[in-house]
Amino acid sequence: MATYNKRGYKAPKEKEVKEAVEEQVVIDEKNSTTAEVFSKLDETASKTEDWVAKNQKIIIGIVGAIALFTVGYVAYQKFVAGPKEDEAASEMFVAQQNFEQAANGVASDSLYKLALNGSEGKFGFVKIASEYSGTSAGNLANYYAGVAYLNTGKYTEAIDYLSKFKSDDIVLSALAKGAIGDAYSENKQPKEALENYVKAAESNKNDFTTPRFLLKAGKTALALGKKEEALKYFTDIKENYENTPEGATVDGLIGLSQ
Repeated sequence: MATYNKRGYKAPKEKEVKEAVEEQVVIDEKNSTTAEVFSKLDETASKTEDWVAKNQKIIIGIVGAIALFTVGYVAYQKFVAGPKEDEAASEMFVAQQNFEQAANGVASDSLYKLALNGSEGKFGFVKIASEYSGTSAGNLANYYAGVAYLNTGKYTEAIDYLSKFKSDDIVLSALAKGAIGDAYSENKQPKEALENYVKAAESNKNDFTTPRFLLKAGKTALALGKKEEALKYFTDIKENYENTPEGATVDGLIGLSQ
């Protein structure tokens, strides 16, 4: 059978083909971005491996510390914090009963004192706030103690305990600030009272506490001769809280402030 080559076609020699391929490979590898990326990745990986090898003890120590902290936290919550919360709540039950009866007008002074100092073998709010600080019950005891001191005429102590109380509850938080204002007012410190009434009114705006403390802020500002400031608080009640008990009585006060 006959063989032939197409006209103009000349088969390359084996040596020429080999040289061309090698040249192409060299050119492609030299100018290839992909090749550069992989080369750098190899270098980075190598450096990372070296760093890990050199610092293996440190890494193990850090991981171990994190694990130990996690286990310790879980154990603390389960075996320390949880039982302490339960114990504090149990201690506070009698004090709360005394406080509620006092708030309802039943032998108020003596019951407030029992609520503060303890009775029936149970701690009062003062001891609970001290012994169980860091617990929810201990925090709440600060509020109760502050209000009890306010109602028994011990205003400095009331301010001290109420200032320690922290809460995310919008009503309790505002009431605590307002009670501090009441304590300053009763202690003949109207400027400090006004400051805290304003904080109470602005802390968490709602139809219950906001108009209540805006009214107290307005009356205190009026007593201080700050008519313009008083008018601002009274007008706020008129415009935004007209349907509240405070809104029903604010017209006369607006007239006095003008």
